[in-house]
Amino acid sequence: MSEAASTMASLLKVALMSKAPSRAGRRTGETLLVLGNGPSLRTAIDEHAAVLGSYALMSVNFAPITPDFFALRPRMHILADGGFFAAERDANMQKLWDSFQRVDWDMTLYVPTRYRRSPSLTGLPANIEVKFYNLTPVEGNRTVSRLLYSKGLGMPRPRNVMIPAIMTGIREGFGRIVLLGADHSWSRTLWVNDDNRVVTVQPHFYKDNDKEKERVESLYKGIRLHQIYESFAIAFRSYFGVKDFAESRGVEILNATPGSFIDAFPRIDLASLQKE
Repeated sequence: MSEAASTMASLLKVALMSKAPSRAGRRTGETLLVLGNGPSLRTAIDEHAAVLGSYALMSVNFAPITPDFFALRPRMHILADGGFFAAERDANMQKLWDSFQRVDWDMTLYVPTRYRRSPSLTGLPANIEVKFYNLTPVEGNRTVSRLLYSKGLGMPRPRNVMIPAIMTGIREGFGRIVLLGADHSWSRTLWVNDDNRVVTVQPHFYKDNDKEKERVESLYKGIRLHQIYESFAIAFRSYFGVKDFAESRGVEILNATPGSFIDAFPRIDLASLQKE
């Protein structure tokens, strides 16, 4: 698809899918640590607790079901997948929403605008502020894309929750965003069995229970290997769109995840942040 066609398609998607997002933040120059749920986060938590305690934190997805979430007390948490807002919840989903009831510190929960009226958001503690953002994928002309990103009307294709997490951090006014637990080493745990069924194991910093393993297995049922690699390509390409937007806003993005497969951002040793 040509750039012009991609731009027109993106504008149409914004017109049809995007809704007014919450107002942008004003945290000028502050550093945000985005905590992905990859296995390397375990080491970061165990060996660099002092660093994590010195900066604003954003957690993602199922992090609230872990004891670490309540030890770290992140200021921000983001959800992206529609499964979190489904009418019927499995045990892990219910545990997630039950965990929010135990949050006793001020926290902002970021939710896609399409779930603004979700019953799941009713009854949250008063100390949890809910803010809304658009997951609408935007591609094409760089100037147009940057404008739509800045207004919170879309973002580079959000294949992984880290993409909306970073884009939200930019829009909230952080001057530097550091990624942890963003391993993205999915291809290391991907294979095809003798029934020609794709098998993928997506390890986290916490141990997944059998219910979560069953959920992931059901999601990949019927999906072919080429489709998975195409999805990987979308994710890694989107990070370059995120990088371009960040640089246009004077925001620095650094990757402190050892062995991360993300090749868009400069690397940093997490321990070096303790010296600041």
